Amino acid sequence: MILHNTAQVNTRIDAGTILTIDDNFTTLTDHSLIIENGVITQISPTESVQHIIASEHYCLPNHVIIPGLINAHGHASMALLRGIANDLPLNIWLQEHIWPAEGKWVDSDFVSFGAKLAMAEMLKSGTTTFSDMYFFPEVVAQMAQTVGMRTQLACPILDFPTAWGSGPDEYIEKTLELHRAFESSDLVHMAFGPHAPYTVSDDPIRSLISAAREHSLPIQMHVHETQKEVNDAVTNSGKRPIKRLSELGLFEPDLNTQAVHMTALTESEISLLAKTNTSVIHCPESNMKLASGFCPTQALSAAGVNIALGTDGAASNNDLDMLGEMRTAALIAKGYTGDATALSAKECIRMATINGAKALGLEQLIGSLEVSKQADIVAIDLDHLNTLPSYDIPADIVYNTNASQVTHTWVNGKLLVDCGHLTGIDEDMLKDEARQWGQKIKSGNK
Repeated sequence: MILHNTAQVNTRIDAGTILTIDDNFTTLTDHSLIIENGVITQISPTESVQHIIASEHYCLPNHVIIPGLINAHGHASMALLRGIANDLPLNIWLQEHIWPAEGKWVDSDFVSFGAKLAMAEMLKSGTTTFSDMYFFPEVVAQMAQTVGMRTQLACPILDFPTAWGSGPDEYIEKTLELHRAFESSDLVHMAFGPHAPYTVSDDPIRSLISAAREHSLPIQMHVHETQKEVNDAVTNSGKRPIKRLSELGLFEPDLNTQAVHMTALTESEISLLAKTNTSVIHCPESNMKLASGFCPTQALSAAGVNIALGTDGAASNNDLDMLGEMRTAALIAKGYTGDATALSAKECIRMATINGAKALGLEQLIGSLEVSKQADIVAIDLDHLNTLPSYDIPADIVYNTNASQVTHTWVNGKLLVDCGHLTGIDEDMLKDEARQWGQKIKSGNK
């Protein structure tokens, strides 16, 4: 006797717990996700979908399923410079170590392998989307499509020549060319990436703002990374960087401006960010390692500013683990304010998922587990000593869990990590090539 008509689908995931990260932070127990053609088509109690037959069926009763994590700021290929300069302040780290190393080593081969290495690390720790600000973004775009990761590429814009171009005009034109080339891509999205207020002058900023409006492209920029940056700007121009950038038109409600770091802010600047719908990308571990200061996340949140989370590059972090970044963000907020309620576990998870999607302008596609959204999904195994017993799953994720507990990662419905193993990248070969790059860079022989 047939009790149910059967249905055939691409993927069915039966999970002990699902955190949807919808507007109500809905938590579902013993539910299943159904995926067709890369899209979530159904979320229902597992007992009600027994008739649905899937080409790929995953039974994960001890797992929590969450949206893919969104690393909203980084420099992926700098994974090849991980640990090259440590225990130094930002200006010395950057000017005396990183910029010289980049000047010698950065080319398309460096960027291609460095990006692949970073993507592998991110996928294994639950990141499905990353924003990258680095040279040769066309190479990162191709690698992202090959690997299957989702990315926003904030193409670098600086006043001076680099390996990628001759100056601001060429950088802006190359960004627009890449936007046209990848406009129909499911995975690759372009943005303008003016490096920082102290490396980009007024005219290029005006030009990229105009182009961003015309082509509906986001703008991501390092802003107020340190108090020294602010002090130097006041000494040189009489203006704090945010005031100058605001006068140039960077902070306006019709622009998608993503301000990275933001460690030195006044109340009026926080109010400006809120009024102009500017997103702040918080990079707590990099900021601490470089002694750059503390982003006032509690004050920003209270003002209604959208706060996303990023790792920054592995050369200043020194990892790309968004689970660890959530924990650090929560602990810093509490220690900085003296308020143990500051930045709750749920808020941190939002920062790493839906807030990141909003910052990148992708909230209609990703950031939460809801019907019709793209199937960017992560499974975390809670059946470990450090997550047992479990009383509060969001708190478990933020305060207890480590990256090794990520067992499955899907992007666009495609399984890229299966039982902790990369499905499309040979990890042993990746490690061998990383060692070879390390030996070459250490020896100084190109």
